Amino acid sequence: MTMNEQHHTISYKSLTGTWVALVALTALTVAATRLDLGGYKVLTALTIACIKAGLVIAIFMHMKYEGRLLRWLLFLALVTLAIFIGLTFFDVLYR
Repeated sequence: MTMNEQHHTISYKSLTGTWVALVALTALTVAATRLDLGGYKVLTALTIACIKAGLVIAIFMHMKYEGRLLRWLLFLALVTLAIFIGLTFFDVLYR
């Protein structure tokens, strides 16, 4: 370890708050499946899932404290994954 490395300790209050938010978002996802949203049901579920993934990445994986380059690389990887998944959906949709 070098002298410039910093360790970030997250308080139990912050971790508990994040966990409560994740549980609440899970309950919201379950509630959204009970509503008649038509084609927006999947979009709603995916939006909530993206918010939950962002919370996990930022808090539990400590990405909030990483440098700008690493955050941009993660963002680029997630955008690339989203493009591939989107292209797969279009392929299945137009068969």
